[in-house]
Amino acid sequence: MVLRRGRPVAMATLLLGFTAATAGESVVIYRCSDAGGAVTFQNDVPCPKGAAQVRRVMEVAAPVAAPAIVPTPAVAPRAPPAVVPDVDTRSPASIAIAIPARLPPPPLFECRTWDDRRYLSDLASPPERCAPLQTTGVGGIAGMGAGAACEFVTDQCAPVAADALCDGWRLRLREAEADLRFGRFESRTAAQAEVARVEQVARDSTCGE
Repeated sequence: MVLRRGRPVAMATLLLGFTAATAGESVVIYRCSDAGGAVTFQNDVPCPKGAAQVRRVMEVAAPVAAPAIVPTPAVAPRAPPAVVPDVDTRSPASIAIAIPARLPPPPLFECRTWDDRRYLSDLASPPERCAPLQTTGVGGIAGMGAGAACEFVTDQCAPVAADALCDGWRLRLREAEADLRFGRFESRTAAQAEVARVEQVARDSTCGE
């Protein structure tokens, strides 16, 4: 290899002479300059006679091992999201419905009127009623132009025993239904409302179980 004086020498060119050397060995490089100024580099061969010689010993470094290529781990495919079937929220099996605890039936009273008629009521003190009085007419004869009179009296009521309340409310319902069926037409609306009320009391209590 011949280089002209004054020109730079690339490192790749300098290494060509000893790339064949084994790693760890010494390589002798001779730099030769002839009379005309030409410069040559020689491996392990001295310069010819008449040429200026510069001798250099260089150690060949062990080649750097290429970094190991670590394979990229395969990414497992993600499972598709689970499909949740549609649930009919109106179905009894899909929802829990809280049912309030049933309570014992309300108190009930057995009442007796002034003329010894008996009935059931959920009022301990029913309204007063007017009991007719016997009147006398002219000459002390009853009904002879004597008119009519009455006396306000209160029905006598006693509470129904706790263990008989359910039977009492069922009887109360039958009484209300009889009033609706056989009562006067003008009181039919009130009788219907009373039947509905007594039915609900019995249904919502422990009597409805």
